[in-house]
Amino acid sequence: MLSTIYALNPWLVAVGLNTVLLAIAFLAPKKLLTPAGYLHAWVLGVLIWGTLGWEGYLTVMFYFLVGSAVTRIGMAQKEAEGIAEKRSGARGPENVWGSAFTGALCALATLLPLPPSPTLYLLRLGYVASFSTKLSDTCASEVGKAYGKRTFLITTLQPVARGTEGAVSLEGTLAGVAGSIAIALVGWGVGSIDLPGVGLCVVAAFVATNLESLLGATVQGKVGWLTNEVVNAINTLLGAIAAILLALAFDLAR
Repeated sequence: MLSTIYALNPWLVAVGLNTVLLAIAFLAPKKLLTPAGYLHAWVLGVLIWGTLGWEGYLTVMFYFLVGSAVTRIGMAQKEAEGIAEKRSGARGPENVWGSAFTGALCALATLLPLPPSPTLYLLRLGYVASFSTKLSDTCASEVGKAYGKRTFLITTLQPVARGTEGAVSLEGTLAGVAGSIAIALVGWGVGSIDLPGVGLCVVAAFVATNLESLLGATVQGKVGWLTNEVVNAINTLLGAIAAILLALAFDLAR
């Protein structure tokens, strides 16, 4: 029955599924999103399921659940030091779209009347790479703030306090690479990308995450509109573009 409904109208399934899941999440005692965040996550979930199906949906859900869990690592310590995410990690609309704007663009682009090959693969690669980049950034930042023994400013390599914009640490960097590998493998497991695409996502995420740290160390906080959420959107866009360009450069688009 569900397969018949999905074949006729995937958007109907998207609306029903997201309504049920977000209603459950909204009523749960542990809040992962703000009230407005739930609404925006609903819109995002409908968009992703309607365009990329369950495969794309599983990827963004993996990012959201793992990213939320990682944000809460060492929360008490980070709050005491004043370097924790606001609202104890609960995501608002700005966080939803800061993380998923690039992925949403890639998903929407699949609706355009473009040649299916290799365009569709490149868009799916960009989609997975954007979330691989964001999870890499989240893991690097949160693990670095919680467990980083020595943190350095990426521009000067001078020691700085944990939580400093543009700071990097060995622990955070390794966690970031692990996060990018994990979500890229999810994308491969559901068939959105192939195995070479996993490598492209990981490399692109590493490059984009370090560029994001460079932005944090140089211009973030000095330019009024360059908020953390805008930097996140730029970060994911860089990751998606890097993965697509690498696929074209090495003739890996199929």
